[in-house]
Amino acid sequence: MKAHHWSTAALLGTAFLFLAVLFSQTAVVRAVPPTPTPTPTPATSPTVPVLCSPGVYPADYAVDCAPWGPSAYLSHMAALGYTYPPQPLPAHPLPSSWDSLPGKWHYAQVLRDGGRTLYPSLKDAAAGTRGRQLPPGFVYVSYYRTASYQGKLFYLVDEEGWWMRKNDLWAVAPSKFRGVILGRTPSHPFGWVLQPLKTKQTPGYTHEDYTHHRLNRYDIVQVYDTREANGMKWYMIAPNEWIPQRLLALVFPRQSPPEDVSGERWIEVNLFEQTLAAYEHGRMVFATLVSTGRPPFWTRPGVFHIYKKLPSTRMRGAFAADRSDYYQLDDVPWTMYYDESRALHGAYWHDYFGYRTSHGCVNLTIADAHWLYEWAHIGDMVYVWDPSGKTPLEGGGGGP
Repeated sequence: MKAHHWSTAALLGTAFLFLAVLFSQTAVVRAVPPTPTPTPTPATSPTVPVLCSPGVYPADYAVDCAPWGPSAYLSHMAALGYTYPPQPLPAHPLPSSWDSLPGKWHYAQVLRDGGRTLYPSLKDAAAGTRGRQLPPGFVYVSYYRTASYQGKLFYLVDEEGWWMRKNDLWAVAPSKFRGVILGRTPSHPFGWVLQPLKTKQTPGYTHEDYTHHRLNRYDIVQVYDTREANGMKWYMIAPNEWIPQRLLALVFPRQSPPEDVSGERWIEVNLFEQTLAAYEHGRMVFATLVSTGRPPFWTRPGVFHIYKKLPSTRMRGAFAADRSDYYQLDDVPWTMYYDESRALHGAYWHDYFGYRTSHGCVNLTIADAHWLYEWAHIGDMVYVWDPSGKTPLEGGGGGP
């Protein structure tokens, strides 16, 4: 039985012997260095850059990413001047208070198929006696008040007391279109829509890709790009929105005066675009639509100076030998003569601004003519030009 019992000393000796063998084997294992694993050689290929986050990246701006996709589109639009969100035109409409006239009168057209008689009193007007005739032609009168006499309505058309029958006149309301006051010179061309339209996704008429964006006459837009299509210019007014040149009247801002123009103030009339811009200290301060001379009564190009200002004046005359084109326009407001009988003035008898329709003068709405009249000085330069070069430099008309 004693053979099966171990003494404490024997047990401890056996344990120490086991640990010694174990540690000696571990040391041997650790003494053998591990076999190094070879580093794989990557295949030769171009480095693929990281795509830039959407944003504007100018061409001369160093970036460590690829400005592709949305960034490329945004950068392209920014180069054209269109940023997100779109920047508004630095302008505001001329206030309606500028619609005022120099006097307390209204306007009426003398009907061509009616009587053209003026009477010295209401009694004479009612009886049809002691009248004097207005010449036939394109005639408008200013009237100061109306009066009823013996059941009929009459208009006082002269401060000296001359009356006309209501049935011989047609009261007119002048155009309410107004130009814009600018806080600074815009960086892009801008202008007004001339006819109601829908924009197109692409320039030209090859594709029927009209958008649902409708624009009305006198809406103002900015232009960011120009393309040729179907033999005409097309203007981009927003991403994927194009308008043909013939339906826009544009102002092209200048950063410096044109040749032959000196001084700090000048008025520019663009005969091709039918627009006007006023500059002061090298900055555009006002812009609007005009209506200049139609052939053969074109408005003469050149550099001129304002030499006379009249709050209102009567304009009358004829060009044809038989006076068949006679015109008489009472109290033409805010008139500034700059080239012989040609003038900048308000036009109350039409609403064709943006189109040639005058006898040689530069027509403006009453509000625009009023603002320009108050702003301009005698001696200010008027620069009239036609970018197309089609307007003759001599001759032309000299009437409203």
